[in-house]
Amino acid sequence: MSQTRTRGAPTIAQVALIGLFVTALVTAQLTASKILAFELPFALPVTGAQLALPGAALAYALTFLASDCYTELYGRRAAQIVVNVGFVLNFVVLALVWSTIAAPAAPSSVDPAAFETALGASTNVVLGSLLAYIVSQNWDVLVFHRIRSYTGSEKLWLRNIASTASSQAIDTVIFVSVAFAVAPAVLGVGTVPPTNIILSLMVGQYVLKLAIALLDTPVVYAIVSLVRSREGLAADDAHAA
Repeated sequence: MSQTRTRGAPTIAQVALIGLFVTALVTAQLTASKILAFELPFALPVTGAQLALPGAALAYALTFLASDCYTELYGRRAAQIVVNVGFVLNFVVLALVWSTIAAPAAPSSVDPAAFETALGASTNVVLGSLLAYIVSQNWDVLVFHRIRSYTGSEKLWLRNIASTASSQAIDTVIFVSVAFAVAPAVLGVGTVPPTNIILSLMVGQYVLKLAIALLDTPVVYAIVSLVRSREGLAADDAHAA
C-alpha cells in the first residue's frame, strides 16, 4: 500500500536518503585528514601488504550508495539537486568548524590546539575533497542515468556498480593528487610525499571503495524495492521525463 502524504511534502524515504547522504558527507569532510593503515594477509601491487587510505573513504563511499538509490527512485534531476546542494553545504560545515576554532576557549574547554588538530582540515585536504566531490558525484549521477536510459528498469546492479566504480576512481585520483601532491607543491603548505606513497594511497582508497560498490548492490536493491512498495512508485515513474 502506498503512503498517504500531504501534496508536495517529502516522503520518509526522501528525507532518510538525503539525511544519509549529508551525514556521510559531513563525516567524510571531518575525517579526511587521518590516514588509516590496515595489514593484509597478502600483498597487493603498489601497496604491498599494507592498505593505506584516508579516513574519509568509508563515509564517502556511503554517499554514492545514497545518491544511486536517490537517482533510481527519483530521477537524475532530483539527484543532481541533492549533490550540488551538498557541495554548498560543505562550505557551511567548514565555516562552522573554523568559526568554532577561532572563537575564544573557556578555561574548562578541551585543549584548543588539540581541537584544531582534530577538526581543522588542512587547506590541501579541503581543496582536494571539494574538487573531487563536485566532479565525481555529478559523474556518478550522469553515468547511472545514462546506463538506465539503455537498460530501462532492468540491471540495477550494472548501473550501481558501473557508476560507482568509475566515479570512485575519479574521486580517488583527484582527491589524492590534489590534497597530497598538487596543493602542497603549488601552495607550499606541507610536503609532497614520495610517488610510491601517493600511489599507495590511491590504490588503498580505491580498493576499499570498489569493494563497497560490489557489496552494497544488494543493499541498493533492498532500499529501492522497499521504498517503491511503500510509496507505490512504478519503476519508470521518475524517469519518464
